[in-house]
Amino acid sequence: MMFLGLDFGTSGARACVIDNAKTIVWKHHVTYLDPARQTPSDWRNALHALLSALPKNIAAGLHGIALDGTSGTVLLCDTDMQPCSAALLYNDDRAHSQAEQLRKIAPAGHTVCTATSGLAKFLWLTQQGNVHHAAYFLHQADWLTALLSGQPGSSDYHNALKTGYDVERLCWPDWVLALPHSYLLPRVLAPSEVIGQIQPDIAAHFGINPQCFIHAGTTDSTAAFIASGIDETGVGVTTLGTTLVLKQLSAQRIEAPEYGVYSHRYGELWLVGGASNAGAGVLGRYFDNAQLAALSMRIDPLKYSPLDYYPLTGIGERFPVNDAQLAPRLEPRPDSDAEFLHGLLQGLARIEAAGYARLAELGAPALKRVVTNGSGAKNDTWRIMRERLLGVPVSTASNCEAAYGSALLCLDEFYFPGKAASN
Repeated sequence: MMFLGLDFGTSGARACVIDNAKTIVWKHHVTYLDPARQTPSDWRNALHALLSALPKNIAAGLHGIALDGTSGTVLLCDTDMQPCSAALLYNDDRAHSQAEQLRKIAPAGHTVCTATSGLAKFLWLTQQGNVHHAAYFLHQADWLTALLSGQPGSSDYHNALKTGYDVERLCWPDWVLALPHSYLLPRVLAPSEVIGQIQPDIAAHFGINPQCFIHAGTTDSTAAFIASGIDETGVGVTTLGTTLVLKQLSAQRIEAPEYGVYSHRYGELWLVGGASNAGAGVLGRYFDNAQLAALSMRIDPLKYSPLDYYPLTGIGERFPVNDAQLAPRLEPRPDSDAEFLHGLLQGLARIEAAGYARLAELGAPALKRVVTNGSGAKNDTWRIMRERLLGVPVSTASNCEAAYGSALLCLDEFYFPGKAASN
């Protein structure tokens, strides 16, 4: 049997197929034409491109599919799953007044009380006047999963966390259900729970096993954590993708939205973390992959750069500080590209170190080592620089991709509270 994981990240989508032994048997990826302005049509096209690329024997042997999407990317759709609103992306912060509304009714310090939360965006979308066409409010992963299963209206409690779902009691709290249009909110399943079988027409069109199960998914950063294979506290997992995401397991739940810190339920533990708006995305604005590799070879990672950069791609930061008005700091730019890259990599490494320090300050276990995944994990110069600033060993995960983590969700070994025993 084989299992397909699909990852819909900030710049494109990836597919990974594994077998029962967790061995990767096939991978593929596509990129969005304009990642900053991606639309549901882009996601659907990417999904179909990945399914079309499946080798015939692999497609026919698929037993399960699970996917992840960017947390906080949401939309309204009708009964036919056609979008009837714009998609608000993970970093969209237009819902400031709605976040203020939530502060008046949500428990103090709740993770929904920020402009980028799913619930703030839910209020914004349902206050725009086109809500009478809507049948469902869905996260990106929910919508794509529904295209495969033909059963809209379901989510998972990783994606639903920032939309206000109570991950301790496993229900929507009364104060969320009291909101106007709360009937649009999805039913929430445990990640990896079976939703149903693949739609017959999708199976026939792409040559996929018609008995293939569709599983509830997760967020992209949680899928990357799953891919790392970490199951102990004290180990940080840094995703060096378009954005910089830090996560580690903790025995206690930690919620500090004033710093952009939140916890996902993860078996009997809590997956604590935060996501910066900084990340490898800023590097791509100045250098291609070949230039990054060549220039990195000219940097001594054991030396400090005199440049004091905070490498954001735009205005606003979420973690380790939550400041919607924080501006990028990318000046002065030296004549040497290698010196400029040194400053950028060091600035990102400092954000990472500050992020783990923030988690420790809030009660996360002391950091013993860090495992890295994402596109930036291949840069050894950056790894040494990060190791120096973090003060703990830094290694690269044997499996770095979120799509691999989503594929693992199809295996029965993953336990999440609330998952039906029959699954």
